Amino acid sequence: MTTAFLSQLTDRGFVHDVTPGFADRLQQGPVTGYVGFDPTADSLHVGNLVPVMGLAWLQRFGGTPIILVGGGTGMVGDPSGKRSERPMLTVEQIDHNASRIRGQLEQFLSFEGQNAARVRNNADWLRPLGLMEFLRDVGKHFTINYMLQKDSVKSRMETGISYTEFTYMLVQAFDFWHLWKHERCELQMGGSDQWGNITAGSELVSRREGAQVHGLVFPLLTTASGGKFGKSEQGNVWLDPAKTSPYRFYQFWLNTEDADADRLLRFFTFLPLEEIAAIVAEHSADPGKRVAQRRLAEELTTRVHGAEVTKRVIDASRLLFGGTNLAQAGAEVLGVLAGEVPTTALAAAELEGLPIADALVKAGLAASKNEARRGLTQNGFSLNGAPVAADRVLGAGDVLGGGFVLLQKGKRSYALLDCR
Repeated sequence: MTTAFLSQLTDRGFVHDVTPGFADRLQQGPVTGYVGFDPTADSLHVGNLVPVMGLAWLQRFGGTPIILVGGGTGMVGDPSGKRSERPMLTVEQIDHNASRIRGQLEQFLSFEGQNAARVRNNADWLRPLGLMEFLRDVGKHFTINYMLQKDSVKSRMETGISYTEFTYMLVQAFDFWHLWKHERCELQMGGSDQWGNITAGSELVSRREGAQVHGLVFPLLTTASGGKFGKSEQGNVWLDPAKTSPYRFYQFWLNTEDADADRLLRFFTFLPLEEIAAIVAEHSADPGKRVAQRRLAEELTTRVHGAEVTKRVIDASRLLFGGTNLAQAGAEVLGVLAGEVPTTALAAAELEGLPIADALVKAGLAASKNEARRGLTQNGFSLNGAPVAADRVLGAGDVLGGGFVLLQKGKRSYALLDCR
């Protein structure tokens, strides 16, 4: 392992800060590095992907990644970047959430081979740890003045910080020492808000063992317009398809602002920088085609949800936005849409001879038959992607291959009749 790992991260904009001497250490051979994930939810979200990509690049350059699940630290709560104390989870909730993380990381990391990724849960060493032992082996190495200088503490002095959260950096420092002692882990990575916790860990290793370990932190992402990255109208964008459907996941990336596309391609894909530059150049020549966003959305959705799901999602997206013949749509693609637009079950017998105005009311696209008729006379509605007359009645011939009828109001409002 050479400094190529650090150069790759630097060229992609990952490096916000790094401890002195890390480049020299890389010249000596591969390193083992870790990132911690506190299990505050049973899924990772896209905001977690920056450190995940850091681990993935570490592995690609010969290093060994450790995923540290915070089954112990999750009982304390990290004050970094928070204006108030986090709600405490039960041990059962923490253990359940922790068990869900590895499966999502398998899409980014290899758990086989010489430098296979490892999963560790700090509950294994923190929960049995006695208070007197902790104070003797960790607390004595840190002064109150040292801890008060850390941003995670300073930012909370006005609003208040509990003793529990005040000691969080020492608990995380103990993690770094434990992983160095038992796994020879020499690197901790995380968001820039973790710098104080990470350097506390390197300080503890230095004082207890006389060894040098390193920290590398990534910038905290915001959008070009200044908003918090990783949020949608529905809240966090999760990797779990039960929390954020693959369709909405794809749309999140597809809706990236032009000013963010280059940076997000460098952060969240493994595409060579030369290829990214070519994609961005093609996008700049005709922004309306959204070439960069489409490639970003396809790469991320494929990695998280798989190629087959992504193909169905792309086909469903094209159905809504006019790029695919509805008559050729299969049941799986229409099934994707059924999870994203209002869908009303309708028996086949009930569909036969149903006036289009009645269908629009049943689907919720019109409040009344009179409203539906007015809209129909103004060409405000469509049936299976085509304009529809006000006197039209529906029948079996209108049912698409998947057993659905697609109704549309204007350019953006859709509904399905499920006639399966």
